Amino acid sequence: MVKKLNLFLLMILLSGFSLAQTKITLKDAIQIALQKNTTLNQAENNISSQESGVTAAYGNFLPSLGAFASWGWDRNEQAGSIRYINGVPFNIPKITSETRSYVASVNSDITLFDGLSNFANLSYAKNNLSSTKFFVEFIKQQTVFNTITRYYNLMTQIELLKVREENVKKQEINFKTIEEKNRLGAATLADLYQQQVELGNAELQVINQNLEVQKAKNNLLIFLGLDVTGDYTFETELTLREENILTTDLEEDYKNIQERISDAYNNRLDYKSKLYELEGSLNQISIARSGHFPRLTGSLGFSSYSNKYEDLFKSRTYSVGLNLNIPIFSGFSVNNRVQIAEVQAMNKELEVRELERKIKQEINESYLSLVAAKKSLSVSEKNVKAAEERLKIEQERYNLGSSKLLDLVIANSSYITAKTDFVNAQYSYIIISDQIKYFLGILDITKYE
Repeated sequence: MVKKLNLFLLMILLSGFSLAQTKITLKDAIQIALQKNTTLNQAENNISSQESGVTAAYGNFLPSLGAFASWGWDRNEQAGSIRYINGVPFNIPKITSETRSYVASVNSDITLFDGLSNFANLSYAKNNLSSTKFFVEFIKQQTVFNTITRYYNLMTQIELLKVREENVKKQEINFKTIEEKNRLGAATLADLYQQQVELGNAELQVINQNLEVQKAKNNLLIFLGLDVTGDYTFETELTLREENILTTDLEEDYKNIQERISDAYNNRLDYKSKLYELEGSLNQISIARSGHFPRLTGSLGFSSYSNKYEDLFKSRTYSVGLNLNIPIFSGFSVNNRVQIAEVQAMNKELEVRELERKIKQEINESYLSLVAAKKSLSVSEKNVKAAEERLKIEQERYNLGSSKLLDLVIANSSYITAKTDFVNAQYSYIIISDQIKYFLGILDITKYE
């Protein structure tokens, strides 16, 4: 209840009720996505229709009950006339007559045997419901992971923007330094122009990176169902959880990845949903085959008819009956329905096998990406330290006039590249830590619901 209240208050803030900036954390983004994601909402709505289908399937075992009542009124008016009988005229007077009728009846029918179609239909409805419920939970996991990916992609672009802005500040300082040295005759005019180009390139990179940040932001906001023109800020500092991930050897945690694949079949909610779909398709075969069997139904009836309302139930009719319908030849329509159901079941089984291969592929590729991300994180961190030290040395050498500007430019370019690679490696490692859980079916989303 508290979580729902907090989310409601957050949605009020996000609706533009306040002109102040709204800060969205990763947890906020996930909770919004779980509430507003269209695919998830549609899947949850389908649960109600599947539950209704189960109720209707149970209803097939119960007798039907119907009541009928009618009232009728007739008035017959005949004009007077003269009739001749043996040449003798007779006056026929005007005749007016009225009749009324009252009918009431109650009927009940029950299916006693239909080739076990009602049992197969009930099983089919239950399997559909179970499949839909598992699919909804899978969509929740998918929504959480997609939100995580989009959020961290935005964080990556924001951090890269900081790297670009830091580079601009360095280039501005270098430009002022070279400009002053050129005024004093200690730097060539070519160096000044070269540094001006480097400063312009750095500023252009900031412009382009700002565009990437806006694209990543819009991508996230659209996925969350929020207005892209809204004024939102995002948490850019690494949380304790994220810092712990970066210092954890996840490769060691998943070194027995092949053994975990079999567990993934038990954990993957989309795989469970697909298995129930397969069971439902087998039920459809049983339903189709029931057309080969006789159908036995029973009926009960009661009715009463009278010309006067007060005499309605004085005359009664009772009826009890059994109806046996034996299919002898139906133009191969039953065989056709069975064939269609069997083909659909075979296709469902192929889908299950395809999903199993896909799960293996996703887990293996995710593990390989994890190994590569771990190495990339380690190497890029060392590269940043080395590139930073080299940049300091080249900066000092250039300031002392013992090296060329080109050496400083190359050192700075290497440093920017190393910083960029390190930022990408950090967030890739964080994303993959959740990705491999998602593919294994063990991504915990309960803390966000």
